[in-house]
Amino acid sequence: MRILIDAMGGDNAPGEIVLGAIQAAKDFGVEITLVGRGQEILASMKQQGIDTLPEGVEIANADDVVDMHDDPATVVKTRKTSSMIVGLKMLADGQADAMVSAGSSGALLTGATLLVKRIRGIRRAAFAPIMPNKTGNFLLLDAGANNECTPEFLMQFGFLGSCYAEKALKLENPRVGLLNNGTEETKGLELQREAYALLKKASEAGNINFVGNVEAREVPFGAADVVVCDGFSGNVFLKTMEGTALLMSGYIKQIFKRNPLTKLGYLLCKSGVDELKTRMDYRETGGTIILGIAKPVVKAHGSSDARAIRSAIRQAKESVEFQVCQEIQNSVAQMTMPRE
Repeated sequence: MRILIDAMGGDNAPGEIVLGAIQAAKDFGVEITLVGRGQEILASMKQQGIDTLPEGVEIANADDVVDMHDDPATVVKTRKTSSMIVGLKMLADGQADAMVSAGSSGALLTGATLLVKRIRGIRRAAFAPIMPNKTGNFLLLDAGANNECTPEFLMQFGFLGSCYAEKALKLENPRVGLLNNGTEETKGLELQREAYALLKKASEAGNINFVGNVEAREVPFGAADVVVCDGFSGNVFLKTMEGTALLMSGYIKQIFKRNPLTKLGYLLCKSGVDELKTRMDYRETGGTIILGIAKPVVKAHGSSDARAIRSAIRQAKESVEFQVCQEIQNSVAQMTMPRE
């Protein structure tokens, strides 16, 4: 299995990206192609004390870089020789099985859609991060790819998320919930009400396990395994959870630092605190797969360090092994809304 890495994408490129990729090649037994400026990649390796490319790791030179301020709509044409676009072209041409990038979310989504293409029958691809909850993990989609959605998009997101949750989260018959401002069937705007009807119909046909509307405050407590929403709502929800986690982490740290007794208390419960930190650390998950694209493309966090990139590569590897894209392709017929 070969995985492409956008070595120039992200705040810590190429150093942390390259280091994480090399570690992943060693730990997971995958072949890695680092796409980017060859000399800078080699220089970053030397800074880490790595003089030669490890076995199974190679470089595909790409002279340009997608800037975070580039217009995503035109990046495929204006940045043809960038590491991101070169990598996506290689993936589309069958030179690898998956790709990971910590670069611009919008550019990666556009590039993947235009070059790698959506699975035939899928209306829109969606960002689908795996997030922690009280009972384990849940999948959120869409988390920012599509600010404006139709009811059919949301219905398809339910199918996409269900397919991925069965494989990645190892959940049998995952529960699909529609993010809304109440649990009643009549809640929400026209979008949510119509999407509810479509998801309910799909559930009654036995295609997914739709459990109805879920409120944001219930999601962290395990209200659903797959939470469906439009990209605007999903991105706000995602960042609210991230901010709340950081806030609570800061409060806990302040409490333990108050006096010698609280510091002693920290030592007594350190293992539990460390476990909590690990559960809430995005670097353990690595990134979000863009569901609906014909081959696995994983968007890593822009501030990813080596540990996060390693995790994102593991996620890409598992997506290939689980044949997620093929499973979605096999289910497309069930996802297509009948035309009157």
